[in-house]
Amino acid sequence: MAALEPSEKPISTIVIIIAMQTEALPLIKKFQLSETHDSLFPKGVPWIRYHGIYKDLHINLVWPGKDLSFGVDSVGTISASLVTYASIQALKPDLIINAGTSGGFKAKGACIGDVFLASDVAFHDRRIPIPVFDQYGIGARKIFSTPNILKELNLKEGKLSTGDSLDMSPHDEVSIVANNATLKDMEGAAVAYVADLLSVPAILVKAVTDIVDGDKPTAEEFLKNLVAVTAALDVAVTQVVDFVSGKCLSEL
Repeated sequence: MAALEPSEKPISTIVIIIAMQTEALPLIKKFQLSETHDSLFPKGVPWIRYHGIYKDLHINLVWPGKDLSFGVDSVGTISASLVTYASIQALKPDLIINAGTSGGFKAKGACIGDVFLASDVAFHDRRIPIPVFDQYGIGARKIFSTPNILKELNLKEGKLSTGDSLDMSPHDEVSIVANNATLKDMEGAAVAYVADLLSVPAILVKAVTDIVDGDKPTAEEFLKNLVAVTAALDVAVTQVVDFVSGKCLSEL
């Protein structure tokens, strides 16, 4: 990610982007956010914005909503990219927080319920075997550095690999290993790409619901642990927001 000029202005507006309603509801309650019926987003999209004032922060939580055809959470990189772009354009945030669940690799020290800040992101399912296009497909980038948050909140740090499938094909596995990833999700690198494109710092907070290199089926383990791990995620996001309150970007 391109270096950002340290800002001496306290952070005022943040956007929290969350893919799943289960992950979003506890934070909506915690920060006492209200669903906002406005025309910031294009007519007809299912995206939902919640807004409120918490301490000295304007908090916006944006959830892509339920898919209009299938009625399930609009997970994946396309929805994540669109809502990140639209939110930055409409709300001009000082900081983006992408919060969500992820798979973790026990070989890299991840355990169920661990909460990580992503240090780097890359894609593992954009295979374009042509010189230079291959690196574009991987899209590796550094995430905005927050050494003080890491230290103060005692969170883990690791590389995140993003793709549009919950399971992992052999091709994906090779790419994820090449990305040196500790975590695997379906949104993070897409949010980071758009934030980078529009020069807004982004923090990625990811909680581990399933062990990708374990012996249990990913979908089964994910569903079993989702509610409990979401509780850990929401505690960590609250701690991050509390830390951010009253600080400048350069103090994170």
